[in-house]
Amino acid sequence: MTSAASEGKILVLSARDAAYVREALLAAADVFAAAEAAGGAGFKALADAALDAGHPLARVHYQACLAVDYIDFPMPVRDPR
Repeated sequence: MTSAASEGKILVLSARDAAYVREALLAAADVFAAAEAAGGAGFKALADAALDAGHPLARVHYQACLAVDYIDFPMPVRDPR
């Protein structure tokens, strides 16, 4: 797995670490979905806080779900030769 901070470098996570990250991402996605379903002032505050941080809430929710897909379906490691 690579990240923008380590572009081109391979990062190996143990299955346990990947499961922990996956669980955290799913929990965050669940919170975003529940807040949206509840609506009201709480959701508006969350959405406004996300925008203030420079990240639209819908994009953060999408990226959390996409990151889970990257964990569930990782790209095969390619031989650098």
